[in-house]
Amino acid sequence: MFVINDIISIEAADGKKRTERIIWIDEGNIICITIDMEKEKTLPIKRKISDLQQMHSDQLLSFVDEDPYGFVYQGDEQLSEKNRLLRDERWECIEDMVLQEPDIFDADKRGPLIRHSMESTGKTKRLIYKYMTQYWQRGKSKNALLPDFQNSGGKGQEKNFTVKTGRPRKFKSTIGEGIVINDEIKRTFEVSIKRFYHTVKQNPLAKTYDLMLKTFFVKDYRYESGVKLPILQDQEQLPSYRQFQFWYQKTYQAEEKLRKRKGNRKYDLEHRAVLGTSVGDLYGPGTKYQIDATVADVYIVSSFNRNWIIGRPVIYVVIDVFSRMVVGLYVGLEGPSWFGAMMALANTASDKVSYCKQYGIDISKEDWDCHYLPQILLADRGELEGYNVERLINAFNMKVENTPPYRADWKGIVEQHFRVINTKVKPFLPGTVDRDVRVRGDRDYRLDATLTLEEFTSVIIHCVLHHNNHHWLKNYNQDEMMIQDEVPLIPRELWNWGIKNRSGKLRSYSEDIVKLHLLPTANATVTYKGIEFKKMRFSSETALKENWFGEASEKSWKIPICYEPRDMSHIYLPSEDGRSYEVATLLDHQKKYSGKTMEEVEYYFNYELLKEQGYSHEEKQTNSNLDSKIEHIVEKAKKSLDKEKVEMSNNQKVKGIRDNRSMEKEARRKEEAFLLADAEQFTQPIEEKIVEETTPKQGLSKIELLRQKQKEKLKHARVSSK
Repeated sequence: MFVINDIISIEAADGKKRTERIIWIDEGNIICITIDMEKEKTLPIKRKISDLQQMHSDQLLSFVDEDPYGFVYQGDEQLSEKNRLLRDERWECIEDMVLQEPDIFDADKRGPLIRHSMESTGKTKRLIYKYMTQYWQRGKSKNALLPDFQNSGGKGQEKNFTVKTGRPRKFKSTIGEGIVINDEIKRTFEVSIKRFYHTVKQNPLAKTYDLMLKTFFVKDYRYESGVKLPILQDQEQLPSYRQFQFWYQKTYQAEEKLRKRKGNRKYDLEHRAVLGTSVGDLYGPGTKYQIDATVADVYIVSSFNRNWIIGRPVIYVVIDVFSRMVVGLYVGLEGPSWFGAMMALANTASDKVSYCKQYGIDISKEDWDCHYLPQILLADRGELEGYNVERLINAFNMKVENTPPYRADWKGIVEQHFRVINTKVKPFLPGTVDRDVRVRGDRDYRLDATLTLEEFTSVIIHCVLHHNNHHWLKNYNQDEMMIQDEVPLIPRELWNWGIKNRSGKLRSYSEDIVKLHLLPTANATVTYKGIEFKKMRFSSETALKENWFGEASEKSWKIPICYEPRDMSHIYLPSEDGRSYEVATLLDHQKKYSGKTMEEVEYYFNYELLKEQGYSHEEKQTNSNLDSKIEHIVEKAKKSLDKEKVEMSNNQKVKGIRDNRSMEKEARRKEEAFLLADAEQFTQPIEEKIVEETTPKQGLSKIELLRQKQKEKLKHARVSSK
């Protein structure tokens, strides 16, 4: 929408820009008249509104916020009598002509009007054209005809004096007339201010003056009780405190004084002027989104095992500044960082019905109908610094703005939303952070953690839905159109009204394309066991069709992928042209990771590693015990071998292996047959036999009796063989 007095910058075909002011628009909003603001001799230009809109769409036209002739908007009480008379005289020359719009913009009709003014005022044609051009260029105000007094008088220029100026001293016969504040004295003042006043100590200005005299205006020194004391110059050679004070107040503006004393960071937070609202002059939905993150005041548990406390989640929220609508959300364990911001941005272009359904929440499209990207994204430096934001700019023609360091208050809308969420959620959730001083013996609130990341996300989604559909914005700054239409100050109502009445800057992109550019990327490895990523294994239709896994048995290779950290059921294989992707799904024996977030999967692997490392010492101990037992058996066997050793050659030992093996097998068979029980044992219950045999050998168990019987039989077999 273009209005009268808008200042526009138009880019010409040669790349040069010209600045014009719109000075008239017809009732049908079809034709407008502009004037070049940079040329002294120029005429009105006729343009079509549709052409300007097209140039604005093609980014060949932009609006200029600052009016270079803003000084003309001042009251008569601020003007001198001479300037007021001169202004009124000039106005009389052109008043009758410039009020005849649009005739004055037509060259054929303008000529007779100028001739009539020349005859009635006696002014030349050149002078009348000068007044008219000045009137149009400077905003069609009567004050536009004021003389260029702001360029006269050397205002702001430092003046040098050779004699002392200002009020003369009352007792100059006694203390002297005083010194002239020349460039050398000013340099001394400057050094003293930097050394003694603009410091963290924040000395008073009077104290700074004393320290300056003690440091720079000393003619000699004396010693008193071993202490070196300065002797100041004579009174007439010292600058007075009034001179020093006057110079400082003249040299430093109020803001600069505070910035020098407290630093830019503290000044911005405590002393800056807050005159506008966050909505400002934003035109409609999608003009600017704000994004920020906060760490939730609650501890959560793992979905693998609720006994595992995994810390506090991070909430990312993206809000449309115009309507206060929450348009994007991400809850996870990542951040604050670009990774989390990227996930929230991807959510802004996602279908919210399917998104909510993932967390067991059924909504209609009207409950959260926003799936667009903005023209401008305002984010904290922490999230976007260090990341190549050209990726966003090139892909989605999005302008990215960063708040300066320590200026989180520039994103006040998001900060306020976090406070609202915290107020609504904290009283009801177990495991919330208790910021009060805990007394020794009190229960650790972290042990009360109950919700998983998925459950906590569903809680936050419910808070967002309540905000978007039911929260009344009592401090919202309405414009006249909103008041006339009686728009309810609820984010969804403002969003819908803005889309209907304000074109806004919403950008609609395919959800798949947004994911392709915003989802995190990585490399996966094609192996004979599957496509491996983060210790998980996937497969895809192309991989099976082209026999990737068979080829990988010879040699594995890397492939680029995208992945959705909130659901590791799938990974995405981008096409070569980057315009589409193929979905790879978890293998059947990997389904335990399905539906889990990246953080939960990594936590699971880390927990397994922790258990492995925790058991490693015990395993080392048992390995040592095993080695010792084996060594003991071997040593015992060696001693038995030495006792039963028979002199024979190596050849005899080797040749007897087969016969020895046959004898050993036969003996083992007899032992094993005894253990299974012989035919006679089946005619009598085994319990009765054991009772009979245990009478002479009290205290032996059944197993021991069987083993003793086995040894006796083996011994008998060896004697017989000899």
